[in-house]
Amino acid sequence: MARTLPPVQAIRAEIDALFTEGRDLVEVIEDVARLGARLIIQTTVEAEVDAFLGRARYQRAATAGGEEQTVRPGHRNGHCPTTVKTTTGAVTIARPKLRGTTEAFASRLFGAGVTRTNALETLVIASFVRGLSVRDVEGALADALGPEAALSKSTVSTICQAIVAEYDAWSRRELTAIELDYLFLDASHFKMHDGQRPEPVLAAWGITTEGKPVFIGLSAAAAESTDAWHDFLTDLAARGLRAPLLVISDGAPGLIAAAEQVFPRSLRQRCVIHKCRNVMSKVSAGDQAEVKAAFWNIFDTSSLDKDEKEIEPGQDLVAWVQQRIDAFADTWGGCYPAAVKSLLTDRASLTTYLRLPAEHHKRIRHSNFIERTFGETRRRVKVIGRFPGETSCVSLVWAVLDRAARGWRGFTMTSKGLRTLQDLRRALLSPPTPLRPAATTASDSTPETAAA
Repeated sequence: MARTLPPVQAIRAEIDALFTEGRDLVEVIEDVARLGARLIIQTTVEAEVDAFLGRARYQRAATAGGEEQTVRPGHRNGHCPTTVKTTTGAVTIARPKLRGTTEAFASRLFGAGVTRTNALETLVIASFVRGLSVRDVEGALADALGPEAALSKSTVSTICQAIVAEYDAWSRRELTAIELDYLFLDASHFKMHDGQRPEPVLAAWGITTEGKPVFIGLSAAAAESTDAWHDFLTDLAARGLRAPLLVISDGAPGLIAAAEQVFPRSLRQRCVIHKCRNVMSKVSAGDQAEVKAAFWNIFDTSSLDKDEKEIEPGQDLVAWVQQRIDAFADTWGGCYPAAVKSLLTDRASLTTYLRLPAEHHKRIRHSNFIERTFGETRRRVKVIGRFPGETSCVSLVWAVLDRAARGWRGFTMTSKGLRTLQDLRRALLSPPTPLRPAATTASDSTPETAAA
């Protein structure tokens, strides 16, 4: 009968097997991080049992004694599965069982009941990030838990080299085959240079004309300036990305200016969630709940009166919501003029989405489509303080977003909605060529034109 591998060796074997299955690299990296957490936790618990018994696995008590080591009676008696909840999900480890001991064993790291750990997960995250900067992942783990806890150098090398190569190829790929209805633009800030403030990573993602989500571009920048966004968008266009029907973004001036320069014919939608935050920041705490409810009521088209139910997406619906903005301004302008001014400043760009299909309204009126994923990335690196460099920052953000993009929901495309999109696209992006004016005949010429 084949001998069962000890839990630590079994996890190592699982990690080695990941690179022989021909799977997608991003999926492999996620699994390596998850198995790495298991490996660290398992190794640590096994080391605690060694210290508790005073001898290593398979070592006899008679040969384990020493001046600084106390050998306790008892022995290992197999393992039982125990779930550890981490912020990346639950992982199951094999908790050692002991028999014949004079006192109960309790892990100092987890306590008597293993339920949650953050310290070890921090090490996994830190080593993952260090590896992406082509540093030695073994160092972070071995320094804390000993050399037995480290992943093999070959595994580290595979991750470090392949992830950078894949991001490089992805960031240079042709985009001519992608035609977008909606382009979402956003940025998230990370510390990536020593002694510097957090710097932005610019991101672009969209919805194709077939209603499918697609991750478009990612790049580091020194600031969210017009030049930075212009370079980012120009690169996308140079690789073949055609102008989208609608660009959705927050109110960053540099982003707006660049989008209008690179995609001048595209419609632009100001994120209503960001605008709500801007308005609420100018309202006292006691009135915020009421003002916030009134703000969102502006854009609640489901509350149309029965006689107004026939209002279709288009300029009439835009005008109807603009009337609600005026009513909001009349109600709250006296108490909170700064808040109302903030709303009125962007009123035109807040209602652009109402020209698009109604079934898309709730998802194209804001740019938070990716914000939860950016939040996940920030949470992963928060314990580290900063990235060791720009390469590691962009690589990790790309790995997380590329993986998350596969779970993004697409848009429903109805026949009615498709007609609306096609009509707008034809009018805005592919307008008919105007007829050349007829040549002026001699009889039509005035004395002045003849003289000219």
